[in-house]
Amino acid sequence: MSVILQTTDICKNFHDPVTVEILHNISFTVQKGEFVSIMGKSGCGKSTLLYILSTMDTDYTGQLIIDGESMENRKEKELARIRNKKIGFVFQFHYLLNEFTVLKNVMLPALRLGEFSEAEIVDKAMKKLDILGIKELAEKKANQLSGGQKQRVAIARSLINDPIIIMGDEPTGNLDKKNSQIVFDTFSQLSKEFQQTLLIVTHDPAFAEGTQRIIEMEDGKIVKQ
Repeated sequence: MSVILQTTDICKNFHDPVTVEILHNISFTVQKGEFVSIMGKSGCGKSTLLYILSTMDTDYTGQLIIDGESMENRKEKELARIRNKKIGFVFQFHYLLNEFTVLKNVMLPALRLGEFSEAEIVDKAMKKLDILGIKELAEKKANQLSGGQKQRVAIARSLINDPIIIMGDEPTGNLDKKNSQIVFDTFSQLSKEFQQTLLIVTHDPAFAEGTQRIIEMEDGKIVKQ
């Protein structure tokens, strides 16, 4: 198995005006195809860590390696490209654009990356929607969908550039039990059938219990992994 993501002694402080340590010596690895959840009480540093892992926050000490490459001393343009190509995101809120169709929403990150023609991107997007069982929604506007459907479209969008890892920040946080289960089952299918690597921050113990490994955080530290 290959290591997709590795952190070594990641620390982060906030200064306002006194210095407060938010993350302390965070070290762990995620292997290809692993379905990992990060749990911990509110304020323990889960989301802060996810922002660092996703390269959106560069103000930290320690080492972050994604797909064998160190993220140290990279220009923002370079990080944005790595983010768009190698990391898929699923947030608590779906961030779909209501004025666009489902198909167009899914295509957007690939259009931004600019590595394929529009026809190829349409084909890729339809395949992702098909995998998630929502191909028939392609021409619907995003505002015509239910909450669960919107989150599945957001997952399809996160897959469009064939990322090496999908990161989720409370992706079932806004959903009822039934739709939370659908989203969990979708992630589970991606892990089992497509060896997709997943790293999901969650508050939901039932969701975490179903993942292959739980990383538990407390007061900015990893207490179990």
